[in-house]
Amino acid sequence: MCGITGFIHFSAANTSDSSLSSSVNDSVIDQQLLSQMNQAQFHRGPDEGGEYLDEHVALGHRRLSIIDLSSGQQPMASDDGEYVLIFNGEVYNFKQTRVELEALGHIFHNHSDTEVILHAYMQWGAACVEKLQGMFTFAIWQKTQQSLFISRDRLGIKPLFYAMIDGTLYFASELKSITLIPGLSKKIDAKAIEQYFALGYAAEPHTIYQDVAKLPPGHNLTISVGDKTPKIEKYWDVSYAQQVEMPEEDYLETMVDQFKSAVDSHMNADVPLGSFLSGGVDSSAVVAMMSQLSKEKSNATATDTTNKPVTTCSIGFDVKDYNETDFARMVAKDYKTDHQEQIIASDDFDLVDLLAGLYDEPYADSSAMPTYRVCQLAREKVTVCLSGDGADELLAGYRRYGLMMNEEKVRSILPYSIRKPLFGTLGKLYPKLDWAPQFLRAKTTFQSLAMDTAEGYFHGVSLLNDAQRKALFSDELYQELKGYTALEVFREHQANFDGNDPLSLIQYLDIKTYLVGDILTKVDRASMAHSLEVRVPFLDHKFVEWTAKIPTDLKIKNGCGKYILKKAMEPHLPHDVLYRKKMGFRVPLSDWFRGPLKQKLRDALLSEQMKSSGLFNMKTIEKWLDDHQSGRKEYSAPLWTLLMFASFYKQAEEA
Repeated sequence: MCGITGFIHFSAANTSDSSLSSSVNDSVIDQQLLSQMNQAQFHRGPDEGGEYLDEHVALGHRRLSIIDLSSGQQPMASDDGEYVLIFNGEVYNFKQTRVELEALGHIFHNHSDTEVILHAYMQWGAACVEKLQGMFTFAIWQKTQQSLFISRDRLGIKPLFYAMIDGTLYFASELKSITLIPGLSKKIDAKAIEQYFALGYAAEPHTIYQDVAKLPPGHNLTISVGDKTPKIEKYWDVSYAQQVEMPEEDYLETMVDQFKSAVDSHMNADVPLGSFLSGGVDSSAVVAMMSQLSKEKSNATATDTTNKPVTTCSIGFDVKDYNETDFARMVAKDYKTDHQEQIIASDDFDLVDLLAGLYDEPYADSSAMPTYRVCQLAREKVTVCLSGDGADELLAGYRRYGLMMNEEKVRSILPYSIRKPLFGTLGKLYPKLDWAPQFLRAKTTFQSLAMDTAEGYFHGVSLLNDAQRKALFSDELYQELKGYTALEVFREHQANFDGNDPLSLIQYLDIKTYLVGDILTKVDRASMAHSLEVRVPFLDHKFVEWTAKIPTDLKIKNGCGKYILKKAMEPHLPHDVLYRKKMGFRVPLSDWFRGPLKQKLRDALLSEQMKSSGLFNMKTIEKWLDDHQSGRKEYSAPLWTLLMFASFYKQAEEA
């Protein structure tokens, strides 16, 4: 795991200055800027750093050494100096790919996956990404072609930001490096604000800044000196076009085999390796497979040296309703892991201000705080940690999937022409009863039933609904949006969906939005802040492709989400771990905002910076604060979303 950064002067006008003094001066400026951009990502790779410059391109790299610790330094050049590579991530099938390349005549000098990527590009060009199994962003400069090739992994596990200014394309693993570029406009993107207050993040390819973008997952970017703009092409997508029917027993057996294979490929490292263990199904399944694989390898080599206990890391809260450590201990005991546990205070809100600097743009998932803490704990023992992220999206584990499928039963019976006026009217008339039992909170359901599947799902997952965002935004911001809503993010992805059932559609939408924009972003920044590499075996692209073929009735069965995974894990995990109510990393925001963070929240949201931003209707913010803190209404989610924006905006303005 590393950090990469660099830039290419691609405009002919930018590279044709014949003045020697100007050329020397530009070279000094490029060197200084590259060093600054590279240093800004030091936390991503504290072990080593390297830089490469020529008249057209600058490449920087920070290394967190994981494989072949004594070699594999970057930037890495081919023997003839024609190709230069920088790379962030891990390629899990590099040994197999190396064998294939050696058979084609390639000669290797070390045992790193970095050199395999370099030779793969030399052999297959852009098509090399189809050979790679892993998480990555990498950039390769080809001298004679004066061409830069950048690729991002299929699911977006590793990030890549870029901007174009005056004939130069800049790129980096984190936005903080991009913001160092002289002349970069930091004008806020109105569409990104709309996306953030609906979804909790700026959706790919947007960032909070109008002139900075993210390279979407599964895409390549190519640009050559003399080009006017980069060429961006998609090289992969997950297909839901065909579900494979076979007996449930066969699926259960195949599930274990497929997942165990994915976990096995993710366990290669020359540094201490462990796993997160929350006590939920997904991380527990990872630990079960890791422990079994370690034992099998030990038996195969007739030695105990490879059968060291798996290191597991858990955090809990000092409030029972938020604490899962009992279940984590249960799994740790069964598999005799080297279990590390830390209980943190439920008032651990010191991280609030830190988060804005960590994510570089507004990010509203409050579970970023406990994620930061568990990464901090893990790094004390290991350098690489496996995670259970991705299972909910692939195998329909979220509770909202079941609720949506119940709505789909109504949609399948009543045509849209009847549903829209009927449930639209009920949605307007029915009161919003946040305080009432779940079965009485029907307003959102009525509103959703008046919509099609994608819009209904968007409505259900939005942090602030359409009416709340309209009330929050200033007239100026609302006019700048020109009718744009974040629903268009879903519509754009819906247009690429090749399946034919509603559950697969909303899973696909989550993979393209929530998974990359929220979950993977959270884990990448929180882990890299502690120089910890996190691997995600559920998101092995071959496993992802296989799960897309599982019939939907094996993902949700008799109201049980992730049915096929839970059933397959019954021989491997305790029943209470598999079938208890899902908790996740929750933070007691509502209590914080009425108690210890009450004044801090008001000060931040009603600050002069927020008022002068021109983005918000301050009367709406003040009303939400009063209603929530008096206990009249529940606004913790909108208020947290506002607090994270205010923290970002304050730091951006003061930078």
